Amino acid sequence: MPEGSRHVSAGKKGGAGRKPRFDKEKLPSRHTTVGPERAPHRSYLYAMGLTDKEISQPLVGVATCWNEAAPCNISLSRQAQAAKRGVKAGGGTPREFTTITVTDGIAMGHEGMKSSLVSREIIADSIELTMRGHCYDAMVGLAGCDKSLPGMMMAMVRLNVPSVFVYGGTILPGKFEGRDVTVIDVFEGVGQYAAGNMSAADLKKLESVACPCEGSCGGQYTANTMACVSEAIGLALPGSSGAPAAYKSRDQHVRAAGKAVMELLAGNIRPRDIVTREALENAAVVVAATGGSTNAGLHLPAIANEVGIRFTLDDVARIFKKTPYLADLMPGGQYTATDMHRAGGVAVIIKELLDNGLLHGDCMTVTGKTLAENHSDVTFSDRQKVFYRVKDALSPTGGVVGLKGTLAPEGAIVKVAGMTNLKFRGPARVFNCEEDAFEAVINDRIREGEVIVIRYEGPRGGPGMREMLATTAALYGRGLGDKVALITDGRFSGATRGFCIGHVGPEAAVGGPIGLLRNGDMISIDARRGKLDVELAKAELESRRAKWKPRKHNYQSGALWRYAQTVGNARLGAVVHPGARAETHVYADL
Repeated sequence: MPEGSRHVSAGKKGGAGRKPRFDKEKLPSRHTTVGPERAPHRSYLYAMGLTDKEISQPLVGVATCWNEAAPCNISLSRQAQAAKRGVKAGGGTPREFTTITVTDGIAMGHEGMKSSLVSREIIADSIELTMRGHCYDAMVGLAGCDKSLPGMMMAMVRLNVPSVFVYGGTILPGKFEGRDVTVIDVFEGVGQYAAGNMSAADLKKLESVACPCEGSCGGQYTANTMACVSEAIGLALPGSSGAPAAYKSRDQHVRAAGKAVMELLAGNIRPRDIVTREALENAAVVVAATGGSTNAGLHLPAIANEVGIRFTLDDVARIFKKTPYLADLMPGGQYTATDMHRAGGVAVIIKELLDNGLLHGDCMTVTGKTLAENHSDVTFSDRQKVFYRVKDALSPTGGVVGLKGTLAPEGAIVKVAGMTNLKFRGPARVFNCEEDAFEAVINDRIREGEVIVIRYEGPRGGPGMREMLATTAALYGRGLGDKVALITDGRFSGATRGFCIGHVGPEAAVGGPIGLLRNGDMISIDARRGKLDVELAKAELESRRAKWKPRKHNYQSGALWRYAQTVGNARLGAVVHPGARAETHVYADL
């Protein structure tokens, strides 16, 4: 048992004279179910068909992001039923509830994307409020789309009740002209169509087959990256993230998660016993080794904030820099998330990293065992082509790199997986929003050698820190993907490829250097050395800063306004509250 764990009771289940496995007097649900004064509360539970036995058991929240907005989430309601069966088998009473998601593939490329990152905070907050309001004792969380995965994990760590995370699963690849395709091919198809290299009929056929079933986008994009994180960080059962959403075998993993959370409750192993600094470092290593999404550089600091650990973009970048790149996965490589599952899943990468001393093997996980113990029997098959040995790494540096310099004093991040040229120098082409840049790309107004700058898209300035997949994919579709670079104080989709640098900080909205750029300023990028500079004298930058004035965005009320008032910078995860460092209590101990 790790230091800081607290046993609920010493006895085992069943048998005369033995203590009950769970002591309701020590659980949050005592506030709604125990004693004569809680008769009104229990009447609501009777109204929903609960028995005295079920009310006397621990109440376990089964939280999902189910909705009909996108295929990422559509199977979560079915999977929730499996989780509930597991909770019941473990002696608990499941209580299912849902929260929101904003699905990036549909929100992408227009004003809707401003809602995406904001939804991460709303997801975490809404789960916290539901769990607090109804005094649930433990939690199983199922998530499918990009921001719902970190949002769910943030809530687990914030509440600190025994919890198990479950990924809803990847989508199967589509087939187009004899090859595997994903939604990124459709985004790039828009650029090909604009360039006259794809017919309207072929684009229609491609969009019709790219997403053939339920599940999250099918490469090592943000959802699958954060699914790998969930296993590496210890909040998910080993092997649970791999099976595609359409596979019924996924329900077995979900049922096992329901049973596992009851074991955690019995031993009182909590998320903060699992999510330590070492576990966060493990997660960053796995992101780099798999060529994962740059968004992990935003989400890992946010999860750390919920624990009270200061884990910044600098920490993430330091780990990325020393981690070998081992997985030939889309978008930088050629294989899909389904191929990854068939090759053995992220467990194979974790085992290879463990064997080479690149992970902390003694970190506790939701199995009650350490990461090393969980993977002791995993083998590396030389017959598969998705994963590489450390000694044969695709590159010695991870698939994601951190940058700093005169243009990014607080840092920036770029995904280099699959790239051969890691240097770029060219004149700035400045845009103050993504729409203007996208229009320039589609209408062939971008020249080879330029560095496209999209600013005022940061956490505050957007507000919401939009992803730029529509623009970056259109560049590839027009054949400019390796002929230009793009930098932004916004973000990139995990599906983005090419020399695309995001999270540039400080952002333009607070007077960062990116907000001082003018067309023609020479920008120098060196991903090997981790440098991002503008070739201007310090005096010139200071002169421009003295003349700079803040821009007013169009969101002066509502959720986006409120987010802009409270959000911090990208380097610390774009979080909206002080985190565990400011806590005076933890929900699980109330």
